[in-house]
Amino acid sequence: MDTPIFDFVQSYQEKRTLRLHMPGHKGQTILGMESLDITEVSGADELFHPHGVILKSEENASSLFGAGKTVYSTEGSSLCIRAMIYLALVWGKSMGRKPVILAGRNAHKAFLSAAALLDADVRWLYPEREQNLIACEITGPGLEKQLTALPEKPIAVYVTSPDYLGHVLNIAELSAVCRRHNVLLLVDNAHGAYLKFLRPDRHPMPLGADLCCDSAHKTLPVLTGGAYLHISQNAPAMLREQANRAMELFASSSPSYLILQSLDRCNALLAEDAGRLAEFAERLDELNGKLTAYGYTLIGEEPFKITIAAKGWGYTGDQLHDSLRQRGIECEFSDPDFLTMMLTPALAETDVQWAEKALLSIPRKPKIDENPPALPHPRRVLSIREAMLAPTEEIPVEQAVGRVLADAQVSCPPCIPIIACGEEVDEAAVRCFQYYNISSCRVVRQSFICSNGITL
Repeated sequence: MDTPIFDFVQSYQEKRTLRLHMPGHKGQTILGMESLDITEVSGADELFHPHGVILKSEENASSLFGAGKTVYSTEGSSLCIRAMIYLALVWGKSMGRKPVILAGRNAHKAFLSAAALLDADVRWLYPEREQNLIACEITGPGLEKQLTALPEKPIAVYVTSPDYLGHVLNIAELSAVCRRHNVLLLVDNAHGAYLKFLRPDRHPMPLGADLCCDSAHKTLPVLTGGAYLHISQNAPAMLREQANRAMELFASSSPSYLILQSLDRCNALLAEDAGRLAEFAERLDELNGKLTAYGYTLIGEEPFKITIAAKGWGYTGDQLHDSLRQRGIECEFSDPDFLTMMLTPALAETDVQWAEKALLSIPRKPKIDENPPALPHPRRVLSIREAMLAPTEEIPVEQAVGRVLADAQVSCPPCIPIIACGEEVDEAAVRCFQYYNISSCRVVRQSFICSNGITL
């Protein structure tokens, strides 16, 4: 597979053209890669109006992923999420429907910001079995029940799969339900770009998603910020036709050509040796077996994640993470309950063995019986947009009961709000804030509530 973006930039670098254009470093070395960092000069194409090297590269990616259309992002999946919501709303409007989206409760906060920007009306899908903040089990029968019970159909169902703990939803089953109800299926597949290249293929595109985003940088050899927006061949044509417009609406007009080159080169690597990903998944199956035999409790189905339910080993997830840091290992995520590690074939076999040895050297301690607090099911007072645009103040969480949350202040990872903007903070929410070490929250000012006659 050719690499048109990469090849163009290499050629531009070799010509030693006098750079009387952006960026300001003019190709002079400060970090070491400045000569490859260009802007949209003649021949470099335009990211959201592609007709040359970018268009060819995106077509290469589309063929690899089996999509009807693929658009690059140099601003991560957050940009793609905003574009997906926009496209869904435009399609819904063309169908004469109200802008209602049914979304899994473990949505990334970028989904909330998109809903605020676009004034989408979000209805939540809570996990069918009480789990935790990060996981949200949604089954086909459960979704069927929810859609049937709604007085009017939403325009789309939005789910996160895989989630931060490695749980993977049955996208094919969810897609079949959405098709029966004539609603779009949108998938935040940020952690699952590599699923396309496993045996069998587990990517949302062939499983029936209409739109999905992949953060290529999370699991593929791509620079941070590189992502894909995929539109299915079977999705309404207008989604493909307006995809570039949707991305441009929210994106910077100065895309990173370093990131574009890495996306472009990744196409060739995947075309040449996609089997390496499947082989690595088999290697991690072996590691999972050893860890389970040692006594660890592992959760999740995503092949490139290893998530340990740490309390069964006598540690919090954060304590287990600290133990690994002392052994020279930094993991992706930890919280009071879980430790998550993300591995890819970019690791050498000795690196995998290093992780294995470290985990098998941590002594077991008495089990910690503390469970996370129950998920709150708060009352909605304002829309997400109304809350985000209202006057706000920051207060200690202990003083927030009865107040309306104005901003989803959560760290990344996992970037999943405990409650959504516009919802009333209750005792259950406070317990969750405290459990996850959140000491303050931003709420809507009482003067705004009173002046608008809102009853709490």
